[in-house]
Amino acid sequence: MKVVYIADLAQHVGEEVTVRGWLKDKTDKGKLYFLLVRDGTGVVQAVAFQPEVSAETFAACQQVTQESSLVVTGTVRADKRAPGGYELALKDVQIVQLAENYPITPKEHGVGFLMAHRHLWLRSSQQHAILLVRAEVVQAVRDFLDEHGYVNVDTPILTPAACEGTSTLFETDYFGEKAYLTQSGQLYNEATIAAFGRVYCFGPTFRAEKSKTRRHLTEFWMVEPEAAYMEFPELLEFEEQLVSYIVQRVLARRAKELATLKRDVQPLQRVVPPFPRLTYDAALQLIAEKYSQVPECRPLTWGEDLGAPHETLIASQFDRPVFVTHYPVAAKAFYMQPDPARPEVVLAADMLAPEGYGEIIGGSQRIHDLALMEQRVAEIGIPREAYEWYLDLRRYGSVPHSGFGMGIERVVAWICGLSHLREAIPFPRMLERIYP
Repeated sequence: MKVVYIADLAQHVGEEVTVRGWLKDKTDKGKLYFLLVRDGTGVVQAVAFQPEVSAETFAACQQVTQESSLVVTGTVRADKRAPGGYELALKDVQIVQLAENYPITPKEHGVGFLMAHRHLWLRSSQQHAILLVRAEVVQAVRDFLDEHGYVNVDTPILTPAACEGTSTLFETDYFGEKAYLTQSGQLYNEATIAAFGRVYCFGPTFRAEKSKTRRHLTEFWMVEPEAAYMEFPELLEFEEQLVSYIVQRVLARRAKELATLKRDVQPLQRVVPPFPRLTYDAALQLIAEKYSQVPECRPLTWGEDLGAPHETLIASQFDRPVFVTHYPVAAKAFYMQPDPARPEVVLAADMLAPEGYGEIIGGSQRIHDLALMEQRVAEIGIPREAYEWYLDLRRYGSVPHSGFGMGIERVVAWICGLSHLREAIPFPRMLERIYP
């Protein structure tokens, strides 16, 4: 018995092979059964013709139900009409487990029902395609950073203090002391660059935002590169190279999955450097002129941060991602480097994806001067004792440095053309969703 994966059937035309998987669907034509079998690598049509198979095999074809696990054996033959271009002329069917009535059927189901059955919904063609794209995005990120000399250094999930702000922290008890689920590994990355020069962490992060928008999850994955001696202009160039690499790689390697999702790939094909750059001041002017084009958009006063409608409006003016740079100090995190030529703004940028997907990257040059960092810690009122180690980094060999965080789910949602982040992660955690 030669066991093969469906993805490898092209190498076994004319041979008798065994495929182990699950029944996706079947068609009954009387003396003819078409079984659609999937194994995670693909889908194959297995054909049982009553005069050519045993009574036991034909009875198994009649009995087997949707999502039953089964082992099928047959001869591989090329057929352009079949899914994937190949089919199996069945010889034998062994049912491993006969599934009960499967709750997800071809009929329309509500989002709540599908999310409650997420553990089963993952088996559907579209969800399968999305998560294959996600896997490609994750591997592309790692390959790009590894090839550019960045070292993967893991950072803690349990932390003693906030990175972005205390209002969105998940608090937990740590042997009688308060601890928090991490919002970001960035502060620890700033420590490890002094040992490795260029680093990145890649893992889950947590934000206790009571938000129900399509752009928010309470648990999401983020990659965060940090580099010593990197200043703001170089940071933006690196970000656009990374994003372009990811998109072009998905186009090259996951074309089949994008087709399954009916994704228009033309906008993605335009994602090549350089990306447009727009200062915060210019963005406010653009919003004031065109805010009526986007529902819920309104003019902003200087100092306000951009909301989702504003990001949608700005990105709609360009055919590829756009940077918004030089935000007001008050609108951004305490560790961002003020612009020496204009201290009321910081050397920070958000990368906004087109087609209404908003921010996918937030990054900045970091403050490297001890006195300025001490001043910022005091200004925002965070407990200095919790950040003393962070201040140490400015005492012992401080250098200009920069970094950014990229949300994996946001990138996946944009590339796949999804309407909500909940489909871009296997088991989403949202304000009112922690099951399954």
